[in-house]
Amino acid sequence: MWLLDKFLNSAIRRGRLIVTDHDGQTYEYGAPEEGEPPLHIRLTHRKAANHIARYPQVGAGEAFMWGWLEVEPPHDIRDLVLFVTMNAKREAGASLKPQGPLRKAAQKLLAKADSINLRGKARKNAEHTYNLTRRLYELFLDEDRQYTMAYYREDPAATSLEKAQLDKKAHLAAKMFIQPGQRVLDIGCGWGGFALYLARHYDVEVTGVALAPDQIAFCKERAEAAGLADRVTFELMDYRDVQGQFDRISSVGLLEHVGTPHYPAFFEHTNRLLAPDGVMVSHCCGRAGAPGFTDKWTRKYIFPGGYIPALSELVTQSEKYRWQVMDVEAMRFHYSHTLEEWYRRTVLHRKEIEALYDERFYRMWLFYLAGAEQSFRHGNMVNWQLQYVKDRNAIPMTREYIETESARLRAADAGNVPEWHLDPALDEAAE
Repeated sequence: MWLLDKFLNSAIRRGRLIVTDHDGQTYEYGAPEEGEPPLHIRLTHRKAANHIARYPQVGAGEAFMWGWLEVEPPHDIRDLVLFVTMNAKREAGASLKPQGPLRKAAQKLLAKADSINLRGKARKNAEHTYNLTRRLYELFLDEDRQYTMAYYREDPAATSLEKAQLDKKAHLAAKMFIQPGQRVLDIGCGWGGFALYLARHYDVEVTGVALAPDQIAFCKERAEAAGLADRVTFELMDYRDVQGQFDRISSVGLLEHVGTPHYPAFFEHTNRLLAPDGVMVSHCCGRAGAPGFTDKWTRKYIFPGGYIPALSELVTQSEKYRWQVMDVEAMRFHYSHTLEEWYRRTVLHRKEIEALYDERFYRMWLFYLAGAEQSFRHGNMVNWQLQYVKDRNAIPMTREYIETESARLRAADAGNVPEWHLDPALDEAAE
């Protein structure tokens, strides 16, 4: 316990944390804050303290997954993660990262090797992440199954996830400056929501591609049910195998899975696919600072092969293939609110998720969502939205068209914001 005790003594300055070790001995850290009850955790295994202290980002997640770490009510693992990272924020989270030059170098090398996503590995990684049961994603995502940041234009506490995701789609579509009769390619189409949204709002043909078989099967079912199968095509395909030419390209939540070694291929191939007067819009998680590397826990359990890029990496690589960046927007804090709601919905469905998988999986999912939230709330993570063109004449001279079109799209859907069909409030109202 001495190593963890040393770490917590230096890391915790605000708020009170009480730790009870497996042998019953209690340790206290930080300074009490008025009106704030202390956080109390119990370590149930003799190896827990050492496992956490050696590399907190990985050790704490695994200890929680394995039941070695328990958070006493009224708090939960989200409270603990946000508490510790709020304290670590003063040193940019350095206390949670691998310590020592050799360990840091080793983690960077391993992360870089893991980001090499050749075709077979890319498909395997996509299946690892997205071929979990449909029901799991239905339990915590919005009605349209958008597995990317929602856009909170108004008070997050008063805005439903469904409304925020609808506003996100309007914001992205407006930046694409779509014209009637165009061909649109949606790379990494997920469960098809954005492709179907574009087909509903515009007179266009849309092709969506992704690597997870069940995602594509679900997309096709949705297109048939919506009566849009003649205008929206979904293919189980690596984006590198797409041929033809498109007037508009969207990439939402894809670049995180591409891997930095493959950015040249991504920008070269999409440049080949886009018409001379075309527009490509990319939305991805990003770093507000310098390039870094993906932590070991996330690579191992959630997004193998994944990497969140810095803006410099995206711009530098795109410039090499004659792209011109016309618009950049840093979406701050929106994802933290999105993840907070995903966490809430996951907790609501604990019993069903444990029945689908097991308690270990449920705990892993909670830690993933809480850890991701803290990165966007207390860390340096943002979402980047970048607009690329090959010819500067492809878009209007000023940005007003974006807000005008976004407002038009929002108005068109004003009466069509769906309700989450699993909301307990709906059952209570029915009763």
